[in-house]
Amino acid sequence: MEKKGFLVESFSNSVQTKKRIAEKEFNFAIIDMRLEDGSGLELIKYINSIHSNTKCLLLTGYGNIATAVAAIKSGAIDYLPKPAEIDQIFEALTTSKEALPPPPENPMTADRVRWEHIQRVFIQCNRNVSETARRLRMHRRTLQRILNKHAPKE
Repeated sequence: MEKKGFLVESFSNSVQTKKRIAEKEFNFAIIDMRLEDGSGLELIKYINSIHSNTKCLLLTGYGNIATAVAAIKSGAIDYLPKPAEIDQIFEALTTSKEALPPPPENPMTADRVRWEHIQRVFIQCNRNVSETARRLRMHRRTLQRILNKHAPKE
């Protein structure tokens, strides 16, 4: 993000983040769903209660509809599954709500989204099942069963 012109500060837990947020207002906050000492959703609520102009973006290792809804209700401007590309993050932070395109007419099913995410992580891990299972936080055998099935239908 520094290459895109942002001044970046990073924190490893919500205590450090809350302390710094109390001292200074930030334009943007990129928050992981799972923190060492709490939930990213709670941190978003805290940030919005103090600085309503801070745009919060939530990142998560495993995306699902319930978490996306919870993120938006907590005050996040957007929600991205990890691994997210820098360009995706930049676009999510800088695009106004009015400039967003309409939703697709034929959105992917939840099963298809899950399959695509698993395949993307699998390829990033050079098709290493054990490493992919660790990153997705699932049992290796479960992942192997999923990979042996054909992709779900749209």
